[in-house]
Amino acid sequence: MPHTRPYHSIVLVKQVPDTRNVTGEVMTKDGTMNRSALPAIFNPEDLNALEMALDFKDRHGGTLTVLSMGPLQAAEVLRDSLCRGADQVILLSDRKFAGADTQATSYTLKCAIDKIGPYDLVFCGRQAIDGDTAQVGPQVAEKLGVPQITYAESIIEADEAGIVVQRAFDLGTELVKCTLPCLLTVVGSANQPRPASARKRIEYKLAAVPAEYPGLLQKWPEFGSEELLDKHLTERNLKITVWSAADLKVDESQLGLAGSPTQVHKVSYVVLETSESKDIPATPEGVQALIQELIKEYIVG
Repeated sequence: MPHTRPYHSIVLVKQVPDTRNVTGEVMTKDGTMNRSALPAIFNPEDLNALEMALDFKDRHGGTLTVLSMGPLQAAEVLRDSLCRGADQVILLSDRKFAGADTQATSYTLKCAIDKIGPYDLVFCGRQAIDGDTAQVGPQVAEKLGVPQITYAESIIEADEAGIVVQRAFDLGTELVKCTLPCLLTVVGSANQPRPASARKRIEYKLAAVPAEYPGLLQKWPEFGSEELLDKHLTERNLKITVWSAADLKVDESQLGLAGSPTQVHKVSYVVLETSESKDIPATPEGVQALIQELIKEYIVG
């Protein structure tokens, strides 16, 4: 039986530091990361989640909202989401959100989803590369009181009764049927994210949060003032919505650092000396031996 009303999907995305370039200088003494010391990128598996949501929209119709929590600079991943096909984007940004662990983050996201309104599917990446906890998605589902499907690789079927999802594991796959609404955490093997549309890049080149208005006026001084620019963007749905704690129905004691029961206790740095390195022959046998050693040492696998 087909779905009797348009689907509404929400995708949770995050702008993360590119951890491929982490050095000792990036980590601070209190165990947090100096994010300004690294280039920021779209969290990879969140891109897979966005692509799965876009593919679902292509096949079944409906609307797609992308939600991100972070500093104002995170507007960049929301612009990228619009250029890939999202209908609406929302940024959660407030100093009160700072220092949040997975518990406080999932609480804030849950409150924002409640404010957005009725939805059928919530998509998010399996985990973020800056934390690697894989906890936020499941915690959001628990707080929303909806079922969750983790390690989602593809949506096989969707109708009024729910969806059928293929889950991916190291040793195979399984099919799971679930009622709606539900939350999916998506793995990196799910798909190849589509590139941003050139047409949409032109369409959304001015999409911005108010904090970015001074920079836009430097590029396009013909707008005259921030007030006129704001009017122009608002009329054309190019003003990116920003919600603070005051815009949500929240218990502020559960936000940010105050609402975070977990904190970094100690940071240890591993420095490899020359004597600890080895040369791997560029042969199939050498590569296989390296893989087996990494598995043995629980580094991969």
